[in-house]
Amino acid sequence: MVRSQNIEAGRRMTPHRSAVVVIVLIAVAIGAVREFLFLNLNYSIDHLANHRPVSYAHSLFHAAVVGYDLHTLLILKWCLALVFISVMLGLSVLMARFLFGDHRYRMAIVLGFLAVGSLALLLNIGAGRHPAMGNISVKLLHLLQYPVILFFLWAAAMLQRRTA
Repeated sequence: MVRSQNIEAGRRMTPHRSAVVVIVLIAVAIGAVREFLFLNLNYSIDHLANHRPVSYAHSLFHAAVVGYDLHTLLILKWCLALVFISVMLGLSVLMARFLFGDHRYRMAIVLGFLAVGSLALLLNIGAGRHPAMGNISVKLLHLLQYPVILFFLWAAAMLQRRTA
């Protein structure tokens, strides 16, 4: 009887589990917003860079950036990328706090983000010689802008509980 009570208690939503679920839901919603913004930003950049007669960007987005030149849109894209990376870094640190009970992994997470971002920058620089490096660079930046790291943290927390 005690064992079945422990199993049921482990399945209940504790405040920490609820916080983790809320963080993941927020991160997924932010990822969807990011996808909408960048898809339409890329359409707007393509419209200007290739002198297309029509922009395929959503009408609301197009209305917001009408009159922007190509250089401004590219700066906006990099600024938004940094914002989304920062938000996902903050959510990752917060989620690790709830998953592991303290901030012992905060520095490792920050350094991991910096390392992946630095690698993406180096690959982007090397893309002049090898175009495939540019594609890898973009994928690494996407890794930092979407909730991928949160799912790695969640899986690591499950592994830690099983081995303890």
